Amino acid sequence: MKTAKALPLMCPVCRHQLHLSDQTWQCEQKHSFDVAKQGYVNLHVVQHKHSKNPGDTVESVTARRAFLAEGHYEPLQQAVTAIIKKYKIDSVLDIGCGEGYYTSAMQHSTSQCIGVDIAKNAVQRAAKTNRAVTWVVGTGAVLPVMDNSIALCSSLFSPLPMGEMCRVLKDEGYCLVVTPAKNHLYAMREALFEQVTLHEPDKILAQFEPYFDLVMQQHLEYTVNLTQSALKHLIAMTPYAYKAKLDRRCALEQVEHFEVTASFQIYLFQRCKQTLEICPSKD
Repeated sequence: MKTAKALPLMCPVCRHQLHLSDQTWQCEQKHSFDVAKQGYVNLHVVQHKHSKNPGDTVESVTARRAFLAEGHYEPLQQAVTAIIKKYKIDSVLDIGCGEGYYTSAMQHSTSQCIGVDIAKNAVQRAAKTNRAVTWVVGTGAVLPVMDNSIALCSSLFSPLPMGEMCRVLKDEGYCLVVTPAKNHLYAMREALFEQVTLHEPDKILAQFEPYFDLVMQQHLEYTVNLTQSALKHLIAMTPYAYKAKLDRRCALEQVEHFEVTASFQIYLFQRCKQTLEICPSKD
């Protein structure tokens, strides 16, 4: 794990800063959290848990890793890292980092990078891919970093813990959000469901007012040609895997070649100078 600079990890018990010594993170109150052999630290304490194994399933994480490894979403990965470079971001907290596909790419363009996800199995896999990232099992309800310590929070297809993002961001810090655009995976959804509702990405804008200014937005859309194997992985990594009727899913999985539109909406927000003191204290 990266130790060249002091990382602003926060103790989930007492909220004091954690410091790394050997392979243990410890706060001044002597709460200790060991680095696992895979290279991550688990800061998701039992009092913050609402289920035994929260987050994505092993099957979903495995499918997403296989799908992303084939480069189908590489244009999105490149667009995200381009923003990190353009705005000269020196510290990133990736909320809902999953198996780390986007997080690892962002790490190469910033000085400090922390990836957090509630799914332990996803973080375990992420930690094996890039030891320069600080990987954390944690929850958006209590982001595992200190107040005013992060230059940019990213949330790619993940929840938006508004109060916690306001807490951890530096003054005039940024929030990078990626959400499905209107036609994202429309053909696949049409095959799986009798009725399809178009995505409404702009609905999130209201969540950021009046605490953030919209700095930029980008629409990214392109066609993806999938093999039968890639199509199965794409279905399995989405909530559609369990929402669709079994007969429809099975029928779609028999298709040998499938063309689908990948459509993303990218937003970059910045904390308003005049509202730094009135960010919400919780979601």
